[in-house]
Amino acid sequence: MATGRTHRPATRSRGIPEATVARLPLYLRALTALSERSVPTVSSEELAAAAGVNSAKLRKDFSYLGSYGTRGVGYDVEYLVYQISRELGLTQDWPVVIVGIGNLGAALANYGGFASRGFRVAALIDADPEMAGKPVAGIPVQHTDDLEKIIDDNGVSIGVIATPAGAAQQVCDRLVAAGVTSILNFAPTVLSVPDGVDVRKVDLSIELQILAFHEQRKAGEEAAETDGRRRPVAARKTPADKGPDGDVPAVMPA
Repeated sequence: MATGRTHRPATRSRGIPEATVARLPLYLRALTALSERSVPTVSSEELAAAAGVNSAKLRKDFSYLGSYGTRGVGYDVEYLVYQISRELGLTQDWPVVIVGIGNLGAALANYGGFASRGFRVAALIDADPEMAGKPVAGIPVQHTDDLEKIIDDNGVSIGVIATPAGAAQQVCDRLVAAGVTSILNFAPTVLSVPDGVDVRKVDLSIELQILAFHEQRKAGEEAAETDGRRRPVAARKTPADKGPDGDVPAVMPA
C-alpha cells in the first residue's frame, strides 16, 4: 500500500539563497557535536570556526532563518539544532532507495548516519539477478524490474544512484518517471533531468584531482622558494670600484 508523498520543505519559497542552504548542514553538524557535549550556548565566532566559515557570513545565514542570537550570550544550541533541522526537512522521515549495490552501494547501505539524520533506506535495488534476495545491511536487495513498484509502495522521493556510468542515465529516467524528484548521483557521469528534479553529484575522482592540483601547486612553490634560497647573489660593482671608462679600476697618481 502506498504511503503517499511527503511535502518538501519550503526553503525556496522563503527565499533562502542556495549558498546558505549548502552551509546549513555544516552548521547542523557543528551544533550536533556541541549538543552531544551538553554545551547550552555558542557564540557566532565559535560556531563559525567549527563550521569552517567566517562569523559575518554565519550571522547573515542565520538572519534568513529569523535567528539572531542574544548579545553577550550567543545562540541557543538546542533551538538552532531544531530550527535548522526543520528548515532542511529533517524533522520528518525521508525514505530513500539506493540503486546499484556494488561496493559503493553496499557501503552506502551500511552507512549508519542516514537514520540519525532523518533518512531511512527503504530499498536496495540492483540489476544483477543473483543479487536479488541477498541481504545487505539487513535489507534484501530487489531487482530493477520492480523499481517503479518499489518507489510507489514506499512513497520515495529521493533516489541514490551508485551504478556504473553507462547505466546511470537509464536508471535516472526510470526514477524520475516513477516520481522521484531528488537524486544523489555517485555515478561518474552527468545526468539529464527535467525541470523540477534536483540532482546532487558526488564524484570522488574529481575531488581527488582537485586535491592533486593543489598539491602540485604547493610543491612548485616550495621548489621555487628552495631554488631562490640556494641561488648565489652576484656581487655588484659600485662606481668607486670602476675606472674612468667604467671597467678598469682607476689608478691613483703617485
